[in-house]
Amino acid sequence: MLRAAAAIAQEQSFVVIGSQAVLFTLDDAPADLLVSRELDLYPALHPEKADLIDGAIGALSSFDDTFGYHADGVGPETAVMPADWMDRASLHYVGDLTVICPELHDLAVSKCVAGREKDADFIEVLLRHQLIQPDEVYGRIDLLDPSKYPRDPIRAWFERCVIRALFPDKP
Repeated sequence: MLRAAAAIAQEQSFVVIGSQAVLFTLDDAPADLLVSRELDLYPALHPEKADLIDGAIGALSSFDDTFGYHADGVGPETAVMPADWMDRASLHYVGDLTVICPELHDLAVSKCVAGREKDADFIEVLLRHQLIQPDEVYGRIDLLDPSKYPRDPIRAWFERCVIRALFPDKP
């Protein structure tokens, strides 16, 4: 799918911001982190080309119908992370393509801001496998701009994820 995105956008470098960034950042990702059918990405140097990707190999495309997965062409504004997240990002090489991925704690913050059930599930798996540490996520939440992203509700949402990860059998 990455090669298809490169051919469509005529780009060699991509930022992968969704949960499937773990495909690049973890050598042996737990199976319960690999359930998403989508790869959220945008061309690193020309994010505006993400629409081309979304239109050609996005959800409900013939690519999706054929292979059972798709690319979501997103933009830099899609995932809310601390302003300095790129300082911690990792580079990965797939042939002649470069993939930039957020560090897992920054990715967890983006999931906390989005606050969907699937994001909670993803964070709980990261916590159960000890791939992220709660104190580090709280610290990264504190790096968000409070005028745009009120920290207390985001911290409270993450705390519920921590509790659910510690006590998975409790309702």
